[in-house]
Amino acid sequence: MNILVCDDEKEIVDAIEIYLHNEGYKVLKAFNGIEALQIVQENEIHLIIMDIMMPKMDGLRAVMKIREENNIPVIMLSAKTEDTDKIMGLNMGADDYVTKPFNPLELIARVKSQLRRYTTLGSLEVKSNIYKTGGLVIDDESKIITVDGEEVQLTPVQYKILRLLTANAGKVYSIDEIYEKVWEEIAYNPENTVAVHIRKIREKIEINPKEPKYLKVVWGIGYKVEKL
Repeated sequence: MNILVCDDEKEIVDAIEIYLHNEGYKVLKAFNGIEALQIVQENEIHLIIMDIMMPKMDGLRAVMKIREENNIPVIMLSAKTEDTDKIMGLNMGADDYVTKPFNPLELIARVKSQLRRYTTLGSLEVKSNIYKTGGLVIDDESKIITVDGEEVQLTPVQYKILRLLTANAGKVYSIDEIYEKVWEEIAYNPENTVAVHIRKIREKIEINPKEPKYLKVVWGIGYKVEKL
């Protein structure tokens, strides 16, 4: 499982990384709220350990932004011990709170507890490389796509587009965002290129491509896969 650790003190991030690695977790590191948001956008994250006081964007504002789109468990980390700070963090969307200096064993116990709860509630697929919405299922390990149990064949680019949107079902991506994430280069007038691929994908996954169930346009903004 992937855990994002965000703190402006590099020594603390490195120390937490060691503890988590010893438990078998993969760690991604950020040093302010802006970096944390970028990592969440680009990676599958299963839990976040977030400091409160940081430059550029503090942990509270970062958690508010994260909560707009997903329910990843968040453990707030801060040197402050006042109840008001703890309450504010929880009100902003945090799931738990640990004060510095912290006991590594306590932090690991909190991490395991939050991940168990997240999995039990069904927010996390048992296989983290399975993306599903309604009857649309993508097995990213075998690269197999099925719709209502029937396998669908896509080109590599079509597959990447659909995986991006399905893994983030309900989120609207602009045409530029889709192009830059799939083609991994800066977008220059990509409208026609993306639109053609979207049309081809619809022809393969939709019963009626003109009235799509899954892959929808949000006029003036971009595209999304419906969260069903």
